[in-house]
Amino acid sequence: MTRTMTALCALALAAPAAAQEMTDEQRSTVTELEGPKPQKIEAPADGVPSDATVLFGGDDLGAWESVEGGEAQWHVEDGIMRVNRGTGAIRTTGDFCDVQLHVEWRAPEETEGYDGQDRGNSGVFLQERYEVQVLDSYDNPTYANGQAASIYKQHIPLVNASRAPGEWQSYDIIYTAPEFGSDDRVSEPARVTVMHNGVVVQNDVEIQGKTVWIGAPSYDEAHGCAPIMLQDHDADVAYRNIWVRDLS
Repeated sequence: MTRTMTALCALALAAPAAAQEMTDEQRSTVTELEGPKPQKIEAPADGVPSDATVLFGGDDLGAWESVEGGEAQWHVEDGIMRVNRGTGAIRTTGDFCDVQLHVEWRAPEETEGYDGQDRGNSGVFLQERYEVQVLDSYDNPTYANGQAASIYKQHIPLVNASRAPGEWQSYDIIYTAPEFGSDDRVSEPARVTVMHNGVVVQNDVEIQGKTVWIGAPSYDEAHGCAPIMLQDHDADVAYRNIWVRDLS
């Protein structure tokens, strides 16, 4: 046996012996990370995280504008904002990419004469392009990928967690924006998780492209961060307690 082989054999025998001499506490430290600690934030029960940006807290529409230009024209009263039918969609004055978004909404209590897509229709558009459908789906059949909490015309919710019309509902949305290569083609599609009234209804699904009513979705243009948009679909849908956390 050469000296090299003898030395290697000695090291091989010594390593297990050294490991056996370590205590459980010493062995546990091998996988402990001493890197930067997470930032401390306040997360009050039923409140807004201290690192969130409040988009609507009940007072005014200062964080919003009309998609047609100028100030947002929706109604604000008693701590809620309500679609001003016919004035068009509104969007945030700031741009966002990856976000955690909390939105509370309410479909009109009056349903007589309305059904399908005509009942409590609105929508939350991420980056002004990708829609999480808002709709009264409590007892209101429509196409499966168009009901409340669908990724409109792309992904059917796992379950229907809708509350009765006139009751407040919530969406908690975790969104990862798409990425585009140097050729402006999508390299990483957008992904989204949606909780409807605290229930997971979209579990990290891939967004197939821009929301469209007719035809197949596609990533027809490269883009960066963009506003969050709320849709005017000619229904008296109300919103409150909207906040966002930047995850970028």
